[in-house]
Amino acid sequence: MKTERAYKYRFYPTPEQEALLARTFGCVRFVWNAVLRFRTDAFYQRQEKIGYNDASAFLTELKKHPDTAFLAEVSSVPLQQCLRHQQTAFKNFFSKRARYPRFKSKKHRQSATFASSAFSYRDGAIKLAKCSEPLNIRWSRALPAAPSSISISKDAAGRYFVSCLCKVDTEALPITPKMVGIDLGLKDLFVTSDGKKVNNPRHTARYARKLARAQRHLSRKQKGSNNRAKAKQKVARCHAKMADTRLDHLHKLTRQIVNENQVIAAESLQIKSMVKNRHLSKAISDVGWGELVRQLEYKAAWADRQFVQIDRWYPSSKRCHGCGYVMESLPLNVRTWDCPGCGTQRIDRDVNAAHNILKAGTALLAGAES
Repeated sequence: MKTERAYKYRFYPTPEQEALLARTFGCVRFVWNAVLRFRTDAFYQRQEKIGYNDASAFLTELKKHPDTAFLAEVSSVPLQQCLRHQQTAFKNFFSKRARYPRFKSKKHRQSATFASSAFSYRDGAIKLAKCSEPLNIRWSRALPAAPSSISISKDAAGRYFVSCLCKVDTEALPITPKMVGIDLGLKDLFVTSDGKKVNNPRHTARYARKLARAQRHLSRKQKGSNNRAKAKQKVARCHAKMADTRLDHLHKLTRQIVNENQVIAAESLQIKSMVKNRHLSKAISDVGWGELVRQLEYKAAWADRQFVQIDRWYPSSKRCHGCGYVMESLPLNVRTWDCPGCGTQRIDRDVNAAHNILKAGTALLAGAES
């Protein structure tokens, strides 16, 4: 079965490429904000929904105006792709899957998408339209096929990345009889039904002193100065380091889980509501539960594994996995408890929850298959 996968690489642009990308990012950002303002005014002032065709016609008029003639200095493909991305954002908003699209700022991550007509890929080299030299990409692994589109991005730390979208054949992993239930936590990143506990590396705490020092230096710089821009980039590099280490750790863990288990069951958490707790919001954001579950879901689908999430109101911690007895209350500070139903003593609440999650998950899969 064919599926689309994105392969991300870092690259180092030449001064010419850096100038071209800066103009492209600026034009894409300008088009996004101008069309968003046009659609917002039409929607809230005239109760009129602007579709992709109307937005494209508005872009054509923008290019003809003398004040916005600079839009012709870059490839037209990223500008058109920008409209497609915005159309998707509005579809998600009207379907209540996302919030209203926001205006883009030059202070944050910049990106531009190039379709196949705006770049060439030959002999492992990618060359952008209106650029004389190929990109200096650090190929950590070879592309499995020619990319259908690429996305160029620049993060707040000043690093450039290219993401290549390729169509590849998915390969199912060999069938294994192992199944696992996963209970997510803060002290331990997660606990499995076979008793394995994976410690929470606490990436934010590891870089807290370095980040605090960089932020103090930033606060002393005069606004608008070059030294402030340099200090701001140091803060961004600290945040990028934390994000990279967190993502790398989660990728390694999820790959191991998917490789070893045929059925993977996890709990469904309402993370957006949980981070509103001001005492736990920083720890919840740092642990990366949402990214962990997202990776398990798509990697299981690629490997032909079964991944299931149980209802978040299921009493996994309060229910004895041996006899099914449910405790009336079980505060978070109680880590082990004795079951009045079957007499089992010193039940570990996390391992017990993982057992119950696995049972509930397999029951859901059995009901779906019957």
